[in-house]
Amino acid sequence: MASFLEILTQPWAIRAITASVLVGLTCGVLGVFIVLRNMSLLGDALSHSVLPGIVISFMFFGYNPLGFFIGALGAGLLSTSLITWVQQNAKTRNDAAIGIVFTVMFSLGIIGISWLNNTQNVHLDLKDFLFGNVLAVSPSDVNMSIVVCLYSITMIILFYRYLFATTFQPVVAQVMGISVKATHYLLMFLLSFAVVSAMRTVGVILVVAMLITPASTALLYFHNLKKVIILSGILGIISAIFGFILAVLLDSNPGPMMVLVAGLLYTVSVFLAPEKGYIRKWWTRKLQNEKVINEDIVKYLHKHDIQHESDYKLMSENLDLKMNIILSRLKSLDRSGMVNMDGGFPHLTVKGVETADEIVRAHRLWETFQVNKMGMNEEQIHQEAERLEHKLTRDIVDEVDEKLGYPSLDPHGSPIPPKKFIPEKSLISLNPKQKGKIAQHQLNHDIEGELWEMGLMPETSFSVYSIEKDQIVIEALKKRIVIPARLATQINVI
Repeated sequence: MASFLEILTQPWAIRAITASVLVGLTCGVLGVFIVLRNMSLLGDALSHSVLPGIVISFMFFGYNPLGFFIGALGAGLLSTSLITWVQQNAKTRNDAAIGIVFTVMFSLGIIGISWLNNTQNVHLDLKDFLFGNVLAVSPSDVNMSIVVCLYSITMIILFYRYLFATTFQPVVAQVMGISVKATHYLLMFLLSFAVVSAMRTVGVILVVAMLITPASTALLYFHNLKKVIILSGILGIISAIFGFILAVLLDSNPGPMMVLVAGLLYTVSVFLAPEKGYIRKWWTRKLQNEKVINEDIVKYLHKHDIQHESDYKLMSENLDLKMNIILSRLKSLDRSGMVNMDGGFPHLTVKGVETADEIVRAHRLWETFQVNKMGMNEEQIHQEAERLEHKLTRDIVDEVDEKLGYPSLDPHGSPIPPKKFIPEKSLISLNPKQKGKIAQHQLNHDIEGELWEMGLMPETSFSVYSIEKDQIVIEALKKRIVIPARLATQINVI
């Protein structure tokens, strides 16, 4: 450990870490716009196209970092112009035009470096340009990285509005007087800067990974562009620091190790991101599937009584569910207070009946909407209503009801349960053992009067003792109070 810390305090290590951090920050910030504009291939093209500029600059300036920077930047801008010209003037697909230009430029660069090494008695290590050599970073390289980083971030801050508009709404931006083409070339100019500054640390081949990977990772966490940019920059810095540390510990090339760390961060985020991660999506689908099964069971119990063991088998066949799944879901519904399992057989509580009525109302209103507004016949509507009854929110169902003129019967002649005016959070919505308080405001004075007669004043604390078919029992004021189902659905609680 002592020798490792001693290595990190060496001047060359400090220069290497500083340059890597600056490159990680620059690429992370710029990469967001590259990814959002679907320009990843163009970034790859620019990174490969700088080699001819390096060859030409060496011929004029020798082994000079500033000369390499100028030559590579010129080659990058030339490649951008050539790609744009081919796309606009030749009958060639955009991605093909990019591939043609960057492979030709890349080949010219390799040929040029080989020619210099063979005929001019010089040694330019092609690997240093392709894969980077962060250990050979000079003070002038660090200074160049500082300038590029500060310049790029400053330009993004100054032109953020233009970049935002042209990235998401280029047509609207054009109408607003923003030059989409000029903004595109500004981004290409900054991208060329980033590619050239990253040449020493990760090389021209791997720089595209530092542009794309942190940005793609950040986009898994946020929808807000500013937050994505900040997080992408931070991830670029983390990738650079830990990549360098691992390279020292494992005696490996720092450039590829930085890319590997960025890739590992992306892989972990693919699974663990709070909204877009695989595990979150899997969990959401699981909960949605359980919700659908629960609602199907509640709706079935609303129509059928389960009084014998054979009734379970019939329910399993009708719902196309295995018996173990039905029994597991019944236990869950019992815990949530929708089903009461007293006597060994399930029956709906008042809360379950309310839920079943809402599902049936959504189903029958949507069937009516399909017939009246979409021109479908009665044989076509059931399956779609079965699917959507679990997804329609109460607000959407109310809107459908209003558009249909509050019908009382569905196309099959079945009654549509009326809308029940219940508080946003009613007593009936709570689960057994859940605690709450009586809200200050109720739907009307009649409810307030009934609560007053039971001694339940505003802010009175209580806990739900049990939910039964026609009543709810709560514990409050050191006693148990029985509240009729009719009243429980209308009591506003907090």
